Parts: sequence; C-alpha cells; structure tokens
Amino acid sequence: MTEIWSDIASEFLHLYPTGARLLAVAGADAERSRRAADDLAAALTATGHRVERAHTADGDEEALRSDVIAPFRADRSDRVLIVSGPAALVSASARGLWNFTVWQLAGDEQPHTAASVLVDVTDPDAPTRRFADYCALPSAFGA
Repeated sequence: MTEIWSDIASEFLHLYPTGARLLAVAGADAERSRRAADDLAAALTATGHRVERAHTADGDEEALRSDVIAPFRADRSDRVLIVSGPAALVSASARGLWNFTVWQLAGDEQPHTAASVLVDVTDPDAPTRRFADYCALPSAFGA
C-alpha cells in the first residue's frame, strides 16, 4: 500500500468519520478501478474501519441500486462500502449515490470533474494524486 491511498483514506475519514458510507472508485477502465479500490480498501482497513467491497464491470445503475446499495443502506452500521467499476458510476444520475468518489486515470486520459479525488495510476505501484478542475480541461471537453 502506498502513501497516496493512506492520504486519501485520511481525507475520506475526516469528511465522513462514522456511519454507513458509500465510496466509488471509477474510471475509463473498470478493471483498473478494481485494483485502485482494493488498495484504498486496504488503507481504510489499516485504520481500523470495517470495509466491504463490490465491483461492477458494466456499471448497471439499476442493479447497483437494488442489489448492492439498498441492502447496504438497510443496515446502518458503521462501515464503508467501496464499489469499483466503469465511468458509469459517476454519471449524472449515479453520482449522488456516493459520499465520495475517486476517479482513476492513466497517462493522458481526461479527469472526471465530478470526482472528489483524481489518482493517476499509470504506474499502479506508484500512483500519484492529480489536482485538476474545469480550467485544466480542453475547451472541447463535454461538447
């Protein structure tokens, strides 16, 4: 586990210290999101928090809501659910499901401006945090 995941875990826990918390790790590559989410889960577990993991290859919002999120919310115990998957996890209709979102990208991939945190995983063994906003995107982005 690298320091970047520990730092993100600390930031998340500062903002959402208790309760049933939902966190999404998404990106253009759903499988790459799985590794990033596993690394973040390890960092959160190391702080003594109970962490559950789920992954969706297709980001089917209806299935996520009914099969993963609804049962998680029904039990309000103190824990974190991290769901990894494709960009659909932070679509306009799905982004409100999450307390916190991590967008993983590699190389020249565009950041997702709705994400809480951007992480460059070009080298998955040495990820780096990126800071970007709409000013950093090309003028044609989203057109």
